[in-house]
Amino acid sequence: MNQVTGDRGKYMALVAALLGWMFDGFEMGLFPVVARPALQELMGDQFSDALFGRWYGVITAAFLVGAATGGVLFGWLGDRIGRVRAMTISILTYAIVSALGAFVQHPWHLVAVRFLAALGMGGEWSLGVALVMEIWQGKSRGLLAGLIGAAGNLGYVIVALLSLFLTQVHTALESFLQIAHMPQNWINALTANSGWRLLMLMGILPAFLTMIIRFFVPESHKWEQEKEQGRTNGWATIDLMGVLFGSFACFGILYLWAIDCDWIMRAVGTCILLVAVTIGYLWPIRNYLSRNNETAEFRKATISMMMVAAGLSGVALLGTWGSVLWSAPWADKLSQGMAGAKQYTQLTSALGASIGCFVVAIIGERFSRRWTYAFLCLISLGSAQLFFRTNDSFGPWFLFTIFIAGAFTAAFYGWLPLYLPELFPTRIRATGQGFGFNFGRILAAIGSLQTGALMNDVFGGDYGKACAAISFIYLAGFLLLPLMRETKGQPLPD
Repeated sequence: MNQVTGDRGKYMALVAALLGWMFDGFEMGLFPVVARPALQELMGDQFSDALFGRWYGVITAAFLVGAATGGVLFGWLGDRIGRVRAMTISILTYAIVSALGAFVQHPWHLVAVRFLAALGMGGEWSLGVALVMEIWQGKSRGLLAGLIGAAGNLGYVIVALLSLFLTQVHTALESFLQIAHMPQNWINALTANSGWRLLMLMGILPAFLTMIIRFFVPESHKWEQEKEQGRTNGWATIDLMGVLFGSFACFGILYLWAIDCDWIMRAVGTCILLVAVTIGYLWPIRNYLSRNNETAEFRKATISMMMVAAGLSGVALLGTWGSVLWSAPWADKLSQGMAGAKQYTQLTSALGASIGCFVVAIIGERFSRRWTYAFLCLISLGSAQLFFRTNDSFGPWFLFTIFIAGAFTAAFYGWLPLYLPELFPTRIRATGQGFGFNFGRILAAIGSLQTGALMNDVFGGDYGKACAAISFIYLAGFLLLPLMRETKGQPLPD
């Protein structure tokens, strides 16, 4: 493998990682756009708004659980075999599995596809952040974090534009596929219902990125130093049994929230299973710290920071997945299926998000990490309430307010890649921030299921009221402020 060093290697690593996050956003943005036509086709005459809300919540929750599991799994792999090799595997995983979504025949198939694809997506985020921050030696952290957040949201923009393009050239596309001698039944399947299967098939595109990563991106010199000192030897494959145990507990939580059962049973069961998930996902790092003979004080501080990071990320993720990302299907419903409504909604929201991520990361580097987070919680709640409380039809005001909501609620994803790498030293950075960022997705999965339940059982199918209620989760962020470690002006830990 060719190793590129110096400034060229730094920029190749940054370009590869930015493309990886862009494709992450592309894969994440696929389902909100294809969800309604896909489930209409797969459910046929059984389709209803209530059933759609339940399936949308279950599929989204499965994706979030997969991302949480993948964050821990690939974070562990990145600390054991290196950032570059682990990132290559993670991208191949989500690219290949996402493309298989073009061939699903039942809603449960979508659940499985989204879960497995999310394993790779959850891993790629933490690996890319660790690689870039380490290769750039902790310099320009605000700028890099802003680019990371903006790149992820650019993927949502590409999905929306691609979907709009396919809608506009539907007839021409059919003619092209016929000229290419594709069987007519394949053409019909790929282009029917807004071409959602063709969009899913395009999920294979990130696989080509792995060739760039494999041949042109250098490994983190900081990780290589840790390897030379023997500090990567403490990661053991047997510890992944804990991750497997944790993932089973995750699905137990989803089952409790997906079925109709007594709320006391649901609450108690969720608490017990959440403890099991935490123990399982922390199992690899706890054993690693013990094998490396780390001090009791360091072990306690590491686990504490991982839990705080999970809480900080969980607030942002629950706000996003439990409310804001329901905007595309809400637009589809309010516009009564008007062509382009959901695409323009996602496009507008993602453009706002790209700007918000970049600006807040720059601001976050100059000011207190703690008070920047507090500001984001406050402004995110306000913008979400503005969007969900003031819209009852699709139009210019709808698009303007989703732009504002997208900018502020997604700004967390420019702040998190700035803050999380500052909490952990090199030898555990990928695992620590992989757990910290992705464990919050489990809470977001519960929130996603609860949005569907609130929508159907409490608010009579009203997307706006249900999502506005969920967005009050941003207030929980203020409870975490005293637990945060202030890292402004400090170097990246070795």
